[in-house]
Amino acid sequence: MISTIHRTHLVRVGAVGQIGRFVSVDAVAYRRGMRVVCRTSRGLEVGEILSPATEKGQDTDGSILRGMTQQDEMLLARLEKNKQEAMSACTAQLAQRNLDATLIDVEQLFDGQSLFFYFLGEVSPEIERLTEGLAETYDAKVRIREFAKLLDEGCGPGCGTDEGPGCGSSCSTCSLVGGCGVKKTKG
Repeated sequence: MISTIHRTHLVRVGAVGQIGRFVSVDAVAYRRGMRVVCRTSRGLEVGEILSPATEKGQDTDGSILRGMTQQDEMLLARLEKNKQEAMSACTAQLAQRNLDATLIDVEQLFDGQSLFFYFLGEVSPEIERLTEGLAETYDAKVRIREFAKLLDEGCGPGCGTDEGPGCGSSCSTCSLVGGCGVKKTKG
């Protein structure tokens, strides 16, 4: 059962499982374990409710737009297929080009506009070109993340602050969440 007591929730999002504070736009309190569609600094993502957030007055990391619907689940299944195809293609091209890189995971955001390739260690310019080509193939904007660095710094130094290197207040998403630390790319 969904109630309207709490608006702010702790939500886990992304392949790395980042936990943030999200406000439901419709003032609904969601149950633990419910899957929801969230607007984050990266775009639309599927999240999992962990608990209501008890501390009031803190900054939030985005908004909860709604609970997952049957149509959302169908779209998520299609995106998962696209993600698996992108991962297989990337792995094959890494092997074909004899590139010494370890692909950890590929994440496609719920909006279908961004693919994130997670590598262990340094990402060479050749790997960047390879993933940009794959992104064009799968009709998404590509973002590359060095896995170890992501765990330490988030999406960049100053992530989530006005001083961060992100696209800043000109981006409608960043203006809602205070800056994302992700540079905008045209795609």
